[in-house]
Amino acid sequence: MDMKTLSLVVALAPLAGAILAGLFGRRIGRTGAHVVCILGVLAAFVASCALFAAVQTGSVLEETVYTWMQVGRLKIEVGFLIDPLSVLMMLVVTFVSLMVHVYTIGYMADDPGYQRFFSYISLFTFSMLMLVMSNNFMQLFFGWEAVGLVSYLLIGFWYERPTAIHANLKAFLVNRVGDFGFLLGIGLVAAYAGTLNYHEFFHQLQDAQTPWLGAMLPGTDWSLVTVICICLFIGAMGKSAQVPLHVWLPDSMEGPTPISALIHAATMVTAGIFMVARMSAVFELSDAALSFILIIGATTALFMGFLGIVQTDIKRVVAYSTLSQLGYMTVALGASAYSEALFHLMTHAFFKALLFLGAGSVIIGLHHDQDMRNMGGLWRYMPVTWMTSLIGSLALIGFPFFSGFYSKDSIIEAVGASSLYGAGYAYFCVLAGVFVTAFYSFRMYFLVFHGKERFGYAHGGVDHAGEEAHVHGIAPGQKPHESPWVVTVPLVLLAIPSVLIGFYTFEPLLAGDWLNSVADVIRVSDQHVAQHETLHDAVEMGLHGFTALPFLLALAGVVLAAVLYLGMPAVPGRIAGMFRPITALLENKYFFDRFNEIVFAGGARALGNGLWWAGDRGVIDGVGVNGSAKLVGWVARGTRLLQTGHLYQYAFGMIVGLCVLLLLLFHVR
Repeated sequence: MDMKTLSLVVALAPLAGAILAGLFGRRIGRTGAHVVCILGVLAAFVASCALFAAVQTGSVLEETVYTWMQVGRLKIEVGFLIDPLSVLMMLVVTFVSLMVHVYTIGYMADDPGYQRFFSYISLFTFSMLMLVMSNNFMQLFFGWEAVGLVSYLLIGFWYERPTAIHANLKAFLVNRVGDFGFLLGIGLVAAYAGTLNYHEFFHQLQDAQTPWLGAMLPGTDWSLVTVICICLFIGAMGKSAQVPLHVWLPDSMEGPTPISALIHAATMVTAGIFMVARMSAVFELSDAALSFILIIGATTALFMGFLGIVQTDIKRVVAYSTLSQLGYMTVALGASAYSEALFHLMTHAFFKALLFLGAGSVIIGLHHDQDMRNMGGLWRYMPVTWMTSLIGSLALIGFPFFSGFYSKDSIIEAVGASSLYGAGYAYFCVLAGVFVTAFYSFRMYFLVFHGKERFGYAHGGVDHAGEEAHVHGIAPGQKPHESPWVVTVPLVLLAIPSVLIGFYTFEPLLAGDWLNSVADVIRVSDQHVAQHETLHDAVEMGLHGFTALPFLLALAGVVLAAVLYLGMPAVPGRIAGMFRPITALLENKYFFDRFNEIVFAGGARALGNGLWWAGDRGVIDGVGVNGSAKLVGWVARGTRLLQTGHLYQYAFGMIVGLCVLLLLLFHVR
């Protein structure tokens, strides 16, 4: 097949599976639904591998498939751009999605919405593929909104739960804020560049004579390019959950675990990182925008990691880990280290999907109990889940030779070499984040798999914050059990790249220039050059990692977690009591939700009430509707006084009127 045909297979095969499972799910049954969806994603993965092989030989596809409309010079098109960046994303999305599809067979086995769920996750995969394969802003925006729509459906999949409905509505509203900025950025590109096509847009960026590059936004002294970059990045802040638009992501845990893995690992949350990397040519024109990205990413990386320390829900710990790691990717983008950001996106997809699916396996084994205070000692009963979760945790903390090590340490080095405003703050955050990540990761690991068994009986203790533990999901006398093979096989298949993918792709993706040709970067930053000059082969970097500061910080975090949660389990509660104000701040998630409820939600309600009182009730009803009715009544009452029924009064009125007319005529002459 040629590249265009393969691209159509990648895009349309998951869509076909979604349509068949969604519209004909009752006819084809549960088995038929998961077969067509898995075959669709499998076909997309195989076609992505074929496109990857073609791109490695130097082939690139940039072609319009269909022109929807044309307004003047502006074309609205559907097209594909298959280059190193898009094919990397396609491989990650299709492989992780395939593992999630297989895993879902076991996790959702007893759910009455089985066919509907498979339809949704296949549609989710199609939407993300359309996003990463697009060659223009309009198709990018279509995929952008489509993943948002399907995530809304999946987060609220168990719609009978009020918490799920609240969570999906929260995700929808927060992303609308980011999407508004994103749409403004696209509108500015269309207005000033006159095109939505990437290739044409980048061609204008290469032309130093392009008049709009140095223009100011009308009515302000703001650089137009900076405004475009910040507007586009606001969209990325919503999709990739950067502070302060991060609040929707932890609540998305209300959806089933497979979709938590799909949203957090390979699809929706990586869309913003991908978009900024794709637009690297324009972001390189604005130091102000890069500094803004750097500071936002650093804040997210460190302060969202702190929140993982106080969580007791196993899925929420992994969720806050996702927020922190997205912050690392964003920091890399701000430091102009686009290859490093994409490399971490790729490695993170595998070990984060592994951690989420491992958490789901634990939840299955404990009869859907998610509270870590009700676990402990599970390594005896769930050996496959235990070992794969250890691998995922080591990759997450950046243990040398694991995949996360190569990508995370490369980001830290790039930020340390940066000279942009805010780089010092960012470097401190990403270094401190290494310790925090190791601590909350192994806190979770030790609480779940080691220590005292706390399941199967009423737990009378308290957690680190002094709150009573919840009732267990597993009945007294029962023991946890390992998950079925449809759950454990995806865990093993994800554990393999979590260990090896960083080692084997380090040289082509970072030490080489495989991703550097994605967009023509006009100003290659000094820090980016310095970063690449320090890169060595994978073995040398791995050995050096054992003596580097990030490894020592990660080791300190693991040791502290072991001491507190295995050696002295009563101490964390005492520490929490001693620092109660800080604990309350973390447990309330820095009061972001409360602030949004009071300021934004409360402000919107107050504005709506004011408009209703003054506008609807006062102007429209009071003046327009009721006022006009009252005016007619007044006129009617006045004219009624003249309608007496006496003929001589009417004759007198006619004479008076005739006299008035004669006077007017005489006056005119």
